Amino acid sequence: MIQDIYPHHLINHYNPSKRPRNDSPVFVFHEDHFLIQKDFHHLILPTWQEVREALGLKNTFFDCATADFTYLFTVDEDDYFLVFGEKILPGYRFTSWRELRKEALGPQYMIFTAITAYQLANWYQNNRFCGRCGKPMKRDNVERAVRCTACGKIVYPRIVPAVIVGVTNGDQLLVTKYANRPISYYALVAGFTEIGETLEETVQREVMEETGLHVKNIRYYKSQPWGMVDDLLAGFYCDVDGEPAIHLDPSELKLAKWVTREEIELQPDDYSLTNEMMKRFKENSL
Repeated sequence: MIQDIYPHHLINHYNPSKRPRNDSPVFVFHEDHFLIQKDFHHLILPTWQEVREALGLKNTFFDCATADFTYLFTVDEDDYFLVFGEKILPGYRFTSWRELRKEALGPQYMIFTAITAYQLANWYQNNRFCGRCGKPMKRDNVERAVRCTACGKIVYPRIVPAVIVGVTNGDQLLVTKYANRPISYYALVAGFTEIGETLEETVQREVMEETGLHVKNIRYYKSQPWGMVDDLLAGFYCDVDGEPAIHLDPSELKLAKWVTREEIELQPDDYSLTNEMMKRFKENSL
């Protein structure tokens, strides 16, 4: 899956005292796009020196609340930083996560690095103002948080629990295709956990809402961070309980059907928990 980057290692402990060196890699975000080197087959980011000179940023550091950059995390020995700006640096272009996946740029650990940076960049952009009083928020000098300059409200990064569900009927697996999404390959039933709901109850509700099926024997498989939508995905397998006839919800799905192991069509890459779960069932290796 996308987070399986060994022997590389993501160190996500927040350290607001870190400052970039000239060669430090920088994610320059504008809305949901970020700069990568143009016309290259690998994901290469601009350096702090390139970004600082092109955007006219300060090279001084007083505290993280006023700095022109934000420390994100460390991968192996490299510290990564975040800058917001819409200027395209010479030799670079803006791209999105979906475009990266389509272009199959690598290496994989850099794809995961980009997804994690994307999640944090969105969080910073979406929390520039206090949701309680509307005043500006400032980065905290101690922990990964933003603090209101007026009322003191503290906001931490949001992580949204969701489930991926492999519903089985003997030697058959329930596969789906989402409605109103530009995704052509097969997936599994999925959905977000509601307030006051356990993950197991989410499994039951989502399967019923999307396909009209009852399930039993719910068993946990594995989890996955999915930063594009702030998710922490929990994968479950379960068995159909009773009548296997599917009653599709067309607002959620455009297709849902039972397929045998031989009929399962896997996704074009091995990034997702969904694909791994379909592959495990296809190979009869649960």
